Amino acid sequence: MKEHVQAPLTRAHRFTQRPQTNNLQGTFRTLMPEIQQAVAAGGYATPTPIQEQCIPHLLEGRDLLGCAQTGTGKTAAFALPILQRLSGNPHRLKRGTPRALILAPTRELAMQIGESIQAYGRFLTLRHAVNLGGVDQSPQVRALNRGVDILVATPGRLLDLMRQGFVHLNEVEIFVLDEVDRMLDMGFVPDIKEVLSHIPVKRQTMFFSATMTSKMLDLAGTMVSNPVQVSITPDKPAVEQITQKVLFVEKKKKDALLVSLLSDVHIRKALVFTQMKHSANHVVEKLSAAGIHATAIHSDKSQAARIKALDSFKRGRFRVLVATDVAARGLDVDDITHVINYDLPLEPETYVHRIGRTARAGASGHSISFCCAEDRAYLRDIERFLKKPIPAEKEHAYHCEEASKSIQLAKPVRRGRQNGRPQGRSVHDRSKRPTRVKR
Repeated sequence: MKEHVQAPLTRAHRFTQRPQTNNLQGTFRTLMPEIQQAVAAGGYATPTPIQEQCIPHLLEGRDLLGCAQTGTGKTAAFALPILQRLSGNPHRLKRGTPRALILAPTRELAMQIGESIQAYGRFLTLRHAVNLGGVDQSPQVRALNRGVDILVATPGRLLDLMRQGFVHLNEVEIFVLDEVDRMLDMGFVPDIKEVLSHIPVKRQTMFFSATMTSKMLDLAGTMVSNPVQVSITPDKPAVEQITQKVLFVEKKKKDALLVSLLSDVHIRKALVFTQMKHSANHVVEKLSAAGIHATAIHSDKSQAARIKALDSFKRGRFRVLVATDVAARGLDVDDITHVINYDLPLEPETYVHRIGRTARAGASGHSISFCCAEDRAYLRDIERFLKKPIPAEKEHAYHCEEASKSIQLAKPVRRGRQNGRPQGRSVHDRSKRPTRVKR
C-alpha cells in the first residue's frame, strides 16, 4: 500500500458509509475492523513488502530496525500498528502527555505523517497532533492541552514545547524515529538524545532509515532492545526506474526551454528544482506569464505559505511546483510524472534525492536535467556518482552545442546562500558543512 492520504469523511458519513473490506489481503486482515475500513477507504487491498514484514512484529510489541527507501509504504508500516495497539488499550487523555511519539526530520514529512494518521485512524476515536516549527505554536498548544494519543513532531519545536512545559513524555509507550539518515545529516543527534532522556526506558521503539550505516547502528543500539531487523531492497534501484535525460542549453534560454517542455500534456505533474530561492520565484513568474499554473516552496516562504503551496500542488490546483532543495527529501506527493532540474545540484547525492520524488512505490517516472556550459562539471560528477552517463537529447529547439562539448573541469562558484548553507564550495572542500539545520 503506497502512502496516500484521502480526504477525511464528513461526520455524517463517518459511521454510515463503511467501505467493504472483503478484498483486503495479507497482514491487512489481521488489523481491527475500523482500521481495515480505513485501509479499504483509501482504495488499498495488498500490503507492500515493508508493511507485510513490519506489521506482525509491531503488533506483538517488538522493537524494530527498518531499512527502506521512501515511497515504499513505510509510514503505514508503523502507523497502522500504532493505531491498533493504542486503540486496543484505551487510556484517559492527559494534558500534553502523548502515548506515542513520532519524530521526523522535516516539517513536510511531519505533516505527511500526520495526514496519514488522520486517514488511517478515521474510524477510531484516537487523537493526534503535529508539532512543527515555522508557524505559530498557539494552535499546537491548544491541541496538546485537549490531550493527544499520538504526537508527531520535529525535534526543534518538540524541545521548545517541552521546555515551556506544554509536552510531557513520561507516559510514551511507543517511540518512532523516522528517516534517521536525514536526522544525522541535519545534526539532530543531540536533540534526539535529549528527547530520549525524557521517555520511559520501557517502551516500543521503531527506527527507520533509507540506509543503515555503522553510525546509525551505533545510535540504534542505544535505543532499541532485541529488535527485529527488516530491510527492503527494491526489485530495481529507484534511479533505474526513472527515465533520465539531459538537455544542453544556454543559461539565458533555460526559461524558454522550460516553457517549451511544459507544453507537453504528458507532463501532468512536475517538480522543478532550482539552486537559489530567487531563481525559484523567477521561474514561477515566467511560467505564470506563459499561462502555466505554478507555485514555489523554499526557506524564505513562511511555513503557512509552504503548507498552502504544497497542498495546492497535491490537489492539482497547480501543475508545477518549483522548489529549492528544501523539498528534495521527505516530500511525498502522489503521481509526480516529471522532475526537472532547472539547475543542477551542487552535490551528486542531491541529484538522486531530487529525482526520487518521481517513480514512487514502484511506479515509473521521468527526470529532465538542464545543463549549460558553466555547469558541465556538475553533470560530470553526477554521472561519475551514477557510474553511467545520462542520455543526452539534442533534438530540441534550444540545444547548445557549446554546453554539450564543454570540458570544464572546475565546478562553478555559486554566490549567496541557499537554505542556510553557503554556496560555492569547491568540489574538494567537503569539510565545512553545517552541523545543524533548524526545523
